Amino acid sequence: MEFPHNIPAAHQELLKEISLQAHQLGQESFLVGGYVRDFYLHRLQNDVDMDVVTLGSGIALAERVHKSLRSKGMKTSFSFFKQFGTAQVKTPSVELEFIGARKESYRSDSRKPLVEDGSLEDDQNRRDFTINSLYWELNKDRLGVLNDPFGGLIDLKKGLIRTPIEPEKTFSDDPLRMMRAVRFAAQLDFELCPETKAAIQKMASRLEIVSKERIRDELNKVVNSPVPSVGFALLFSTGLLAQFFPEMVALHGVKERNGLRHKDNFWHTLQVLDNVASVSESLWLRWAAIMHDIAKPPTQRFEDDHGWTFHGHDALGAKWTPRIFRRLALPMDERMRYVQKLVRLHLRPIALVSDHVSDSAVRRLIFEADNDIEDLMTLCRADITSKNEFKVRKFMRNFERVEKKIIEVEEKDRIRNWKNPLTGQQIMDALNIPPSKQIGIIKDHIKEAILNGDIPNEHDAAFSYMMNHHQDWVGQEA
Repeated sequence: MEFPHNIPAAHQELLKEISLQAHQLGQESFLVGGYVRDFYLHRLQNDVDMDVVTLGSGIALAERVHKSLRSKGMKTSFSFFKQFGTAQVKTPSVELEFIGARKESYRSDSRKPLVEDGSLEDDQNRRDFTINSLYWELNKDRLGVLNDPFGGLIDLKKGLIRTPIEPEKTFSDDPLRMMRAVRFAAQLDFELCPETKAAIQKMASRLEIVSKERIRDELNKVVNSPVPSVGFALLFSTGLLAQFFPEMVALHGVKERNGLRHKDNFWHTLQVLDNVASVSESLWLRWAAIMHDIAKPPTQRFEDDHGWTFHGHDALGAKWTPRIFRRLALPMDERMRYVQKLVRLHLRPIALVSDHVSDSAVRRLIFEADNDIEDLMTLCRADITSKNEFKVRKFMRNFERVEKKIIEVEEKDRIRNWKNPLTGQQIMDALNIPPSKQIGIIKDHIKEAILNGDIPNEHDAAFSYMMNHHQDWVGQEA
């Protein structure tokens, strides 16, 4: 027997090597999971993961494969995790994971399974979804034979996410599988079968026993999917989103007063997210789209002369960003600060539409956005959503005027990556003053003069301005 002919040749050779070593060990072995699934979906890449299940010691098989590949001149690394009975062999393009077939049982209050050796059937029953329960045999006389105990191939063709056994049992054993179901639906553009979705809706609260780091990893895969709204709509409708991101759920709903309604900010946010995803693969720009209106619910007001308003939601959303990132186990570093900045600034560009907006306002926006100005403009363009095509075209024309103005001011004044034309040492030497807070005050005045357009962004102009005015600044607080 042979593997399907359209498997990459290098992968075939690797699988044959595993088969040979398993045969010499006297262990049956099988390739299972994502590799087999992606083959039938025509999604195989050159750099892949392969999961190998063996009826025996996964560590022993991995060690033999590693040594054999090394003896043939292939660069590999080997690691094992005795407590889990698993081992990894990494080659330049393939990461192999070996595990002995096992069965698991769980207590209702714990994610940690009781693990013991099991049969192939036991191992199949513990898989999360039918599409991940496809096995290719790696045994000498049945190389490449498909083992499909739960109809996974049919579900692949139908585009269905379905559990191999009762969904409540599958999700009770590992509640993270509910997040994985949504993630696969988002990544593959599949649907949850009715029984699977109903079980998730019933058991969503069991997600509380899963670590926030594992939830975060699945959530980020949803955010990074081709059309993220697919996954978020499922997270919302199943009740999973409410378990870890109540602020986003609170965006849902429309209020009406005096015949005036506002848009549903949950679905608007998803449209903005999809708009960003259509032009950028940046995870953190996508997170800025998710967060840009997050503080609208508490800032919602109805004003008789204006209708519904959300004044200050940009500033409050920026204030909320660290707290939400911390709770979701997202990074508390420059990536969080990048999202926070875009949330804080996302209303500023469209406020520059007026013909009477000064160059000073544009300079200040460029100064504050700095190297993230293009990403900010991408977010703002994505934020233009309406069912009224005339309004969308009008807003887009206005926005293009803003973009043009930003380019013109930046070319003229060079504000991006701005540094004060005068250094602290130059100020001290010119004015014969020691290091003190007065240096910061002088620098601030020079910065304000440049941003206001009172002086050009040049050393000589800044120096003259300082010499003419520094006496006026003496004694001011920094």
